[in-house]
Amino acid sequence: MFDKYTKSIFINGEWLAIDPNQTETVYNPATLDAITDVAYGGREETEKAIQAASQAFITWGEMTGRERSHILYKAHQLMLEDADRLGEILTTEQGKPLKEAIGEVKGAANFLLWYAEEASRAYGEWIPSSIKSKRMLVIPQPVGVVGAITPWNFPASMITRKIGPALAAGCTIVLKPAPETPLSAIEIVKIFERAGMPKGVVNLVTGDAPAIGNAMLTNKSVRLITFTGSTEVGKHLMRESADHVKKVSLELGGHAPIIVFDDADLDKAATMALGSKFRNNGQTCICANRLYVHESVAEEFTAKLKEKVEQLKIGYGLDEGIDLGPLINQQASDKVHAHLEDALTKGAKIISGGNKWDGELNGHFYNPTVLSNITDDMVVMNEETFGPLIPIQTFTDDETVIKKANNTDYGLASYIFTETTSRAIRVSEKLEYGIVGVNDVFPAVAEAPFGGIKQSGVGKEGGHHGMDEFLEMKFVSMGI
Repeated sequence: MFDKYTKSIFINGEWLAIDPNQTETVYNPATLDAITDVAYGGREETEKAIQAASQAFITWGEMTGRERSHILYKAHQLMLEDADRLGEILTTEQGKPLKEAIGEVKGAANFLLWYAEEASRAYGEWIPSSIKSKRMLVIPQPVGVVGAITPWNFPASMITRKIGPALAAGCTIVLKPAPETPLSAIEIVKIFERAGMPKGVVNLVTGDAPAIGNAMLTNKSVRLITFTGSTEVGKHLMRESADHVKKVSLELGGHAPIIVFDDADLDKAATMALGSKFRNNGQTCICANRLYVHESVAEEFTAKLKEKVEQLKIGYGLDEGIDLGPLINQQASDKVHAHLEDALTKGAKIISGGNKWDGELNGHFYNPTVLSNITDDMVVMNEETFGPLIPIQTFTDDETVIKKANNTDYGLASYIFTETTSRAIRVSEKLEYGIVGVNDVFPAVAEAPFGGIKQSGVGKEGGHHGMDEFLEMKFVSMGI
């Protein structure tokens, strides 16, 4: 699929030659085999990319939204046409089952479609004046050069969810993908090439994360940093952005609760809890981290979930019928195991799983694990596991479980299962999260805003709100 060396730095419309002495290896997390080596770029390459983006912004920012939309429409179509191949690449470098990977690619294409449509809808305002001799306008204009830093868990959709609205708004991009999954980023940039993107509008730099990030932070030409990743790194980006007062858009960690009330459809709740927790092997920022189940239905719900979990098939994501692939690396596997061990020492009981997978593959596999007899002091109830481990705790009254669900520094996503409309509205309003799913655990769509509160981030991605992050509102006051 790839040669020994793969060009991965794209600046001003050109793929730079790779230096064999400055590379990093991309591994298949299912087999631990080396896939290819990509360039290990740093500050010098990033500065060149920023310069190219700055120059390209002069013309790209002045184009009409309709002109920009033509290229986004074309990129959307090309991505859909190539979804199967892109899905195979994604599975090979990231590990998720092929069906999930192809679904992600199609979802990534949807962001391009949505923002192709939104490119012509960046509306301003005509403000009625209280003074007869004045006329007042508000004009939306693109922020400028954007530094985009994307994660490994969704290496296709996290790119288009950021650069789709940025490009639609008229911004130019310097993209730094996760070192674990640069290959999807390379292919997406190639799609923009084929779609006719002007030189310098989209640039790609792989390599030294601190050096690349520092170049973005210290170069005053970069006006916005958009980042998806850990809260710790997000805080660093906020602090370091202060010197140039850059805008930041941050989608950070989560610790999502699922609350299953006594009137819930238990079959639906168990099926969706399974989908939420074990999609991408629990490596999603909005997946369930805690399950609160009403005491009166806990035994029945747990039995249903246990049965479903034990039917999941683990293996290589390119094989037929696989439900769970590997974790991304050994560190991720060790974290799951540490959270499990902590819970067990504090009295948790294993309902299902509880150990590393002993299959034929050498990758970072872990059996999907369900725990009961959970207490609030367990690490798994307070820190994001980012793996296939889910604790179940019971409750008896609504107000107590809402308080428990909100007792976290995170505020990205939360979910409730109930068949009572009034309860759904009441609880949704009280949950301190940017996203609430009612009988639904898959809220991320191109047309709706996605983002957290508290330490889960600032700003929104998706919907027309996602384009607002990349626009400045200029007030024009005219005397007549």
